[in-house]
Amino acid sequence: MLVSVSGFSQTDTITDRVHQIEEVTIVETPRRHTLTSTSPLHFLDRQDMQTMGITDIADALHRMPGITLRDYGGAGGMKTVSVRGFGAKHTGVSYDGVMLSDCQSGEIDLSRYSLDNVDNISLVIGDNDDIFIPARQASTPAVLHIQTLRLPSVDTKPHLTTQVKVGSFGYVSPFVRYEQNFSNRFAFSAVAEYTYAENDYPYELQNGDYTISERRTNSRMNSGHGELNYLWNINAKNRLSGKVYYYDNDRQLPGQVRYYTNLSSETLRDRNFFGQLMYQSRQSDILSFKWNARYNWSASIYRDRLMAGGVNDASYWQREVYTSAALLYTPTPHWAFDYSVDYAFNNLNGSSWRTVLGKPYRHTLLQSATVKYRTLRLTVLARLLYSLYLNEQKDIPVTNRIDISQNSAGNMRRLSPSVSLSYRLLADRDFYLRASYKNIFRSPTFNESYYYHYGSPNLKPEITDQFNLGATYATDASRPLQLHLTLDLYYNHVKDMIVAVPYNMFVWTCVNLAKVRTYGIDATLRGNYQLNPQYHLLFTGNYTYHKAEDRTRSDSPYFGNQVAYVPRHTGSASVAFENPWVNVSFHGSGVSARWSNNEHYEGTLIDGYVDCGLTFYRAFTFGIHHLEARFDWKNIFNSHYEIVWHYPMPGRSYQMTINYKF
Repeated sequence: MLVSVSGFSQTDTITDRVHQIEEVTIVETPRRHTLTSTSPLHFLDRQDMQTMGITDIADALHRMPGITLRDYGGAGGMKTVSVRGFGAKHTGVSYDGVMLSDCQSGEIDLSRYSLDNVDNISLVIGDNDDIFIPARQASTPAVLHIQTLRLPSVDTKPHLTTQVKVGSFGYVSPFVRYEQNFSNRFAFSAVAEYTYAENDYPYELQNGDYTISERRTNSRMNSGHGELNYLWNINAKNRLSGKVYYYDNDRQLPGQVRYYTNLSSETLRDRNFFGQLMYQSRQSDILSFKWNARYNWSASIYRDRLMAGGVNDASYWQREVYTSAALLYTPTPHWAFDYSVDYAFNNLNGSSWRTVLGKPYRHTLLQSATVKYRTLRLTVLARLLYSLYLNEQKDIPVTNRIDISQNSAGNMRRLSPSVSLSYRLLADRDFYLRASYKNIFRSPTFNESYYYHYGSPNLKPEITDQFNLGATYATDASRPLQLHLTLDLYYNHVKDMIVAVPYNMFVWTCVNLAKVRTYGIDATLRGNYQLNPQYHLLFTGNYTYHKAEDRTRSDSPYFGNQVAYVPRHTGSASVAFENPWVNVSFHGSGVSARWSNNEHYEGTLIDGYVDCGLTFYRAFTFGIHHLEARFDWKNIFNSHYEIVWHYPMPGRSYQMTINYKF
């Protein structure tokens, strides 16, 4: 990846030292970071997404090891991700360097973010080797980083990208991006995307010996999002960047499939707005400062007109004010120190007292102190994170006769240590060993503490420990066949896991009951074979073995059961042939059988599946004009499968893409 920089200092990714530079082109190798990282790091850039036949962010996540994806089907289905059995609430998502948040559910819906505006996606399991980060990025067991397309920095001409996608089941999605560097110091971009889909795809139901063919109904979606980005190089030492984001999705909810009926009238409108700023200052070779600020607002408006007694209304509004400051000190080429402090204020209110009890709010203070030592062959990183959560509640209706002091979640505080290292075994070979340990905890979400007939304010935080031991290897880049391999063994333990149990047939409540022990293997392979300068064979693969056991009570009949929705085996592979005519990619991903509950009741086993696809793509260049054409043939063997129980996924389908830019 080439990055042109004018008049701004940069951080050396090897030593974390800062160097003043006037104007230079720096060749970065993010792929190499996956080799040298002290913790597992997986990376996909735009070239990978093309050659691997990736069509959306959910598809990209299928190509990373250790990930369990929940996908509710179709273009408009909610998509959340968990890593190594920790659950979606334990997986952080960073968007252009600032963490996304959802204080209500704790889960980030990745279907809201467009792959067409993404430059790269990376997954860090454990601590990031880049220690100059907000404390919030260190507060989860794993972080998914989404980096959007970079702003122009070379010429001052306007650049326009237009794209349209059309596909099966009424899918159409136009996309436009305008970008311009107005001077050698100020750059701007604007992005707009719209997606419409009927999502009326066919599916099959097994009813005893009979197979019932149906189509998804009440599944239409109208979705749009826009972004404004700017970058201002104030001078050689100071930089200010920002983003404004808005998302609106008005969709129908098909719900779970049921025998003999497709009747549904549920709708959901999600809206999300946020604005963020990032200021960076590098005053010398040894001292750097970074400041982030973000305001987030989101609304979720749910309606069901078929509910007995009238329209059922469950609507929520949440807000967040967040700021972070980080100071990086690099006194020598081998030592680097970082101190980061974050503050966030969150609140939530619902449409009635039957949606959420009162109006909860939370103050969060996170502080992290990190030290990093690095030589040519050894890297060691140690971090201590202090977390403080102050919970309160207000404006509870008098008719509920609820004492505020008894129904506000308790305050929480904890010190969480972590350590990781990487060692290069041979000075002339890219062969590394790595080991890491991280202790972290998760505070209950507002749903878990305050949701009507479900939440409990007496919950304790979930405490997690994660261990990793791995090896990475890459062949010499000068060889015709280049290989990149990683292998990681891991063990995780979760204490006081929050689960919902029935109080009676109408009321469920969250309690700290579960203990979960997980262990497994992640393996990846990436290769590039150059037949000649015009013909390349590229192949990738990953495999995960994951045993996630319920260890709550040894006398329970469910002791040792695999945790719900965690498959024992997952994997993916792709092979691409690039040539002067039409590039071709064959790819597939597979998941073994999963249970839809921790009790493993009869009839609740979800069958495994393999989903394969073909992609054809070609790029044409005419001077400054660039045209790309692509055809994706999805699920070519028409597999009928579910990722979430009773939410069938689409069968065979297609998608065509035309992209033009200058």
